Amino acid sequence: MTRYRALLLLVFLLLLSSAHPPWAAGAEETPFRVGVILDTETLIGNVSRTCIAMAVEDFYAAHPGYKTRVDLHFRNSGGEAVGAASAALDLLNQVEVQAILGPQRSIQAKFVIELGRRTQVPIVAFSAKSPSLSPTLSPYFIRAAMDDSSQAKAIAAIVNNFHWREVVPIFEDSEYGNGMTRSLVEELQEKGAAVPYRSMIPLAATPDQISSELLRLKGMRTRVFVLHASYALGVTVFTQAKEVGMMGRDYVWLTTYSLTAASDIVGATAVDVMQGVVGVKPYLRQTPKLTNFKRRWARRFKEENPGTALTEPLVFGLWAYDAVWALAMAAEKIGPADLARSRRNSSSEDFGGLRQSPIGSKLLHSIMNVDFEGLTGRFRLVEGQLDSSTSEIVNLLREGPTRVGFWTAAKGVTRHLTNGTGLRRIIWPGDQRETPKGWEWPMQGKSLTIGVPVRPGFGHFVDVRRDPETGRYHFDGFCIKVFNAVMDSLPYKVPFDYVAFDDGTGDNNGTYDDLVYKVFLQEFDAVVGDVTILANRSRFVDFTLPFTDSGVTMVVPITDGQSKSAWVFIKPLSGDLWLASGCFVVFTGLVVWFLEHRVNEEFRGVPSNQVGTVFYFAFSTLVFAHREKVVSNFSRFVVIIWVFVVLILTSSYTASLTSMLTVQQLQPTVSDLSDLIKRNERVGYLNDSFMPELLKQLKVNNNRIIAYSSPDEYAAALDKGTANGGAGAIVDEIPYLKVFLSKYCCGKYAMVGPTYKTNGFGFVFPKGSPFLPDISRAVLNVTEGKMFAMLEEELYGVGIPLDKSFNVASSSLKLSNFRGLFLITGTASGGALLLFLVFFFYNNPQADSILRSDNSPQGKFLLLLKLFDEKDARNEEAETRGGEETTDINGGGGGGNGAAENPNHICSQLQSPSSMSNHTYGNVDDDDDGAGTPPEGNETPGREIGDRDTETFSFSGLSTPRGNEPA
Repeated sequence: MTRYRALLLLVFLLLLSSAHPPWAAGAEETPFRVGVILDTETLIGNVSRTCIAMAVEDFYAAHPGYKTRVDLHFRNSGGEAVGAASAALDLLNQVEVQAILGPQRSIQAKFVIELGRRTQVPIVAFSAKSPSLSPTLSPYFIRAAMDDSSQAKAIAAIVNNFHWREVVPIFEDSEYGNGMTRSLVEELQEKGAAVPYRSMIPLAATPDQISSELLRLKGMRTRVFVLHASYALGVTVFTQAKEVGMMGRDYVWLTTYSLTAASDIVGATAVDVMQGVVGVKPYLRQTPKLTNFKRRWARRFKEENPGTALTEPLVFGLWAYDAVWALAMAAEKIGPADLARSRRNSSSEDFGGLRQSPIGSKLLHSIMNVDFEGLTGRFRLVEGQLDSSTSEIVNLLREGPTRVGFWTAAKGVTRHLTNGTGLRRIIWPGDQRETPKGWEWPMQGKSLTIGVPVRPGFGHFVDVRRDPETGRYHFDGFCIKVFNAVMDSLPYKVPFDYVAFDDGTGDNNGTYDDLVYKVFLQEFDAVVGDVTILANRSRFVDFTLPFTDSGVTMVVPITDGQSKSAWVFIKPLSGDLWLASGCFVVFTGLVVWFLEHRVNEEFRGVPSNQVGTVFYFAFSTLVFAHREKVVSNFSRFVVIIWVFVVLILTSSYTASLTSMLTVQQLQPTVSDLSDLIKRNERVGYLNDSFMPELLKQLKVNNNRIIAYSSPDEYAAALDKGTANGGAGAIVDEIPYLKVFLSKYCCGKYAMVGPTYKTNGFGFVFPKGSPFLPDISRAVLNVTEGKMFAMLEEELYGVGIPLDKSFNVASSSLKLSNFRGLFLITGTASGGALLLFLVFFFYNNPQADSILRSDNSPQGKFLLLLKLFDEKDARNEEAETRGGEETTDINGGGGGGNGAAENPNHICSQLQSPSSMSNHTYGNVDDDDDGAGTPPEGNETPGREIGDRDTETFSFSGLSTPRGNEPA
């Protein structure tokens, strides 16, 4: 019995010591099956495997109470896309995994992602970074890594920071290489950098094939290269580049992360051949958690891989670590119940045996919403991929990678994450400290071939002479001297040779457009001369900044201005100003008469005298000779404003007329191109120029233009004039006209008329030329210096009045110059008149009675006119009291008690209706003698004024039907 009990106790102890007893806590954990596809023969695969295993251990050590547990199932892809697809089919059919981590390469992931879409199983990649793999297009694809397009943005920002204008990408021929290169080219072009060539290296390329391709690149002028390839192929490319001499001075090499970390992966070999390379890599903030993990990982990886030189995990392994944590968190959110739902196993390894995951969509949503602080920083998915917007920029040196700055999506290239612009000092290939210019003239002993136009007539700009004995050309002139100065100011030497564009007889071998097109055809490397910058030419070539004045104008003969016309006195004012002035003179006179008529005897009398007074007063104010005194405050205000306007108007007229008669001694024969067109004059221009097209746009008849070739021909044509076979004007660019005037500066010709916009002379280079930015900057430096001023003095002469201009068309004063003054006087006069009428109606209730009467509009107007014509009664009373001058405080309006004080007032009868048997309006007399004596005592009522009949009454000679009397 004792033995039996001892045996039972032994069995119980063995069960307790077993790893997973049925009643242990582990039995309650629901497995979350995750397939892992790696290339175990590669260093990245081995690093990632160790990181993934440690991630599972660390996660559940930090979360002991979780009900779910990640169950890893590793598969080796063998480094091929077919192997990755086979491994994925096995995991989906045989293991029935609920998620797949991997595969490792972009070309492998392409097929596995399609399997995930069909089965609704999330595919979480941590190293397949090609932008061609889009999570937005493949909903069950999740990229737990930094997209290569962010590296493309960082590299393009570096190129832009150093102002390089041409870049050649070198990339491996794979999905990984092609996808990144497309994004890189787009980003470079957006920054203004050209990509003249793309070098694609096959994965199986031999060192000799790589050397041959590099020699092709060396023969080009571009010296900025971006290498994007796996670390094994990339190190081979750098090894061959060093052998062919492309890792020395003036070369720039930029790399993506896979090669930036090559020194850590390959070791001394990569360090030796990659000196001076600038690379980008994901930025990792050094936290205690990351530091602790690196120490534990180094110890474990060395145990698993004896002899390894790698001391830190690659960022791919860190991304895999964080991806495992994200999967574990997502599984716990779903819960054991959903994870326990199983599918019927299928032995099929083809598409027919694939079934959709019952928890696929729920798991995908759970993964997308995971948010935690991982080893690489904040783990948060945005549109299906890791939200990572910061890259570190390092300089690969013998002592190891050295940080020189950062790139962020918000700030671009910065020295520090928080502030600072630009990058720290970089040591480039060949131990070069100064920044390479990014290009080099590739062939030793070869010079730039520069075409030069031949223009004998204007040798001031380009003077090309051929030695008859030697046949050699001599090049001189303003444009040649400026270009020589520009090239001498460059920080580097560029050999060049001038080539005359002549036909063997000393003339141009075509037009200037033909010469410019030779650059497009690559027959010339550049063109130097008096070549105007035009829009249609810029379609084929690029121009430097201009180095001369811009614009087109015309030169015409000038004549003695002393022989003035008999009607010169009307020229100071334009026609519309004369008309406006006359109208305001009459208007002001009428306003003053209206304001003064009732209160001022000088503005009363027979109609003919009043009309004369209006015009005499108005026009006499122009010379301040008016003698009529004004008594109304309103009138005084109007006259003060009007006299102020007249003062300015007459002063301006006097000044303009004086200038015409005395100051301006010379006048051009025409003042504008439109005058030439109206007079059908002939117009001259410089031969072989773009002037005919411009004159056509300006509506000049084609048969009225004629070409000339020199300043002497210009002078002869202008002296003859159109009538004698010459020209009425010469239309040309300002630099040519300045040269012409510097030779003929005796007061015979002048530049007149408007200036038509052009962009001046510039040097011509092919589109995308690397010389163009540097030469344009050099043009600015030269044109702002003293030497350029000396060259201009030599070209145009010293003390020549080249800028004398005439503009007769604008010598007359315009109405627009005085619009404000007329507005002031018009407003003042109108306002005074309006206020007068207000006071007039206010102080004369009779006027309101007239307006309310049943008279016709014409009758009302005549009655109001008669009322206005009567003199202000209060003014009469003031005169009778002493003949003193009285001014109405209300501005000269009618007296308020006029009806009571004036027995002859019209409205005294309206206010006191009485017998009007004689119907004489005014002096009413009931007697038959018609004496007009007012009745005494009580008056006998007669007809009421409102009664309508056919009798009439008299009103100062006006006859109005009795039926239309005011009520």
